[in-house]
Amino acid sequence: MIVLGSDHGGINIKDAVKRLLESRGIAYEDCGTVSGDSVDYPDFAERVASRVSTGAAERGILACGTGIGMSIAANKFPGVRAALVTDVFMARMAKEHNDANILVLGGRVVTEEEAAKMVAAWLDGMFEGGRHQGRLDKIAELERKLTRK
Repeated sequence: MIVLGSDHGGINIKDAVKRLLESRGIAYEDCGTVSGDSVDYPDFAERVASRVSTGAAERGILACGTGIGMSIAANKFPGVRAALVTDVFMARMAKEHNDANILVLGGRVVTEEEAAKMVAAWLDGMFEGGRHQGRLDKIAELERKLTRK
């Protein structure tokens, strides 16, 4: 299950992602927004990132105008590795090297077609493990240290 969320600046990207997921038969939950009316991106980042953080969803995709705000908010949640990407290479590396569990896109930065290609690369990518796992372990340890305070 993939959870999706966007603010008004990313709703076009979210809708394009939904079409891609439907064409691939991938289950998703749309956590909003549902219109182009102005909303606050942290509310939707929380809806998606909390589900990924708790294990209620395996992965998530977020979109706002630039993707910056969503990625900042989502990465506040334990266990979330939200990656803001702007091209297919970055999307593939987000999965292969960083095992990103949330992909973040900018609705005012990339086209719907580009976003669909990036999501496909992220979905099709496989985490390589090895030296990359050691780096993720270090990130997890940092998170443990910081949450013990």
